Amino acid sequence: MYPETPNNPTPVDYLDQIAPKRQNNHNLINNKPILIAAIVGIILLILVITISSLSSGGIKPSERLAARLNATSEITDSATSNIKSSQLRALNSDLKLYLSNTIRDIESVLKNSNIDINKLSKKVTEEESVNDVLSRLEDARLNAIYDRTYAREMSYQLETILNLMKQINSSSSNTNTKAFLDTSIENLSPIQEDFANFNQSTS
Repeated sequence: MYPETPNNPTPVDYLDQIAPKRQNNHNLINNKPILIAAIVGIILLILVITISSLSSGGIKPSERLAARLNATSEITDSATSNIKSSQLRALNSDLKLYLSNTIRDIESVLKNSNIDINKLSKKVTEEESVNDVLSRLEDARLNAIYDRTYAREMSYQLETILNLMKQINSSSSNTNTKAFLDTSIENLSPIQEDFANFNQSTS
């Protein structure tokens, strides 16, 4: 036996010194709920952001087409009294008739997607607003270059309508929708080409 002196540890103290130290898991256990809550919070945040981004950009192509047809019709109506060229005036009349018939005929097609062309969402009507186009046309009128500018603008607008129609047609499996779009594309294509090829000097 070893004599107990102040400098010599007791057997209990000695065993405590040589025994492996236990890791204090107290903090780890206490922090686990916080860690789990943080992970769940991050996942929920990602889900909310994803859902909101999908809903904000979730305009159906058919709804966008309806809004674009309405907006283009607005442009043609505003142009009637400003066009000087008889050739362009006749072309614009053909386009107005086409848009009127197409907007009428698309109503039944849109019903399949629960879309009312007369009650489109504010988001899509704002995105398809033609205020910028009308402003450019007004500047062109003031600068006496209305006809040329109008023909160029309408050529572009009609090209975007045709591209949208083709996109919807390729992704649709509805027979009525495809038939409507085939006819619409066939009838609009030559009008778009006439606007693209308009030459003010020969009109």
